Amino acid sequence: MIVVDTNIIANLYLPSQYTQDVIALLQRDSHWIAPLLWRSEFRNVLSTQVRRQAMDVNSALLMQAQAERHLAGREYSVNSASVLTLAAQSGCTAYDCEFVSLAMALNARLITHDGRLAQAFPQVAMSARDCPAA
Repeated sequence: MIVVDTNIIANLYLPSQYTQDVIALLQRDSHWIAPLLWRSEFRNVLSTQVRRQAMDVNSALLMQAQAERHLAGREYSVNSASVLTLAAQSGCTAYDCEFVSLAMALNARLITHDGRLAQAFPQVAMSARDCPAA
């Protein structure tokens, strides 16, 4: 079980320089979890793609539905006190700290492409490439 942040989820569905690493991560550990926030963040990523005319609304809707199916039953609420404390201590956003808080609460790794987040929380956060097999 690993916590994945929204950029990992996005790189699974939207081709990027990280897509191959994310696919390899999924093959190593397919039990991905995330805070409920991932849905809104992913919708924002998709809406940006639609605004840039990189995809149409129907494709975005299908992609959102596919991602929601993938994470169904593995989405969590997080503790607000934990999130705000982590944000205050690290200078990272509360959005990012939701993923950190979940990973810490479940004693899991957080996989991210956010170097600042990985630097602020090296005990829990790492890149997809650096994540060992489950």
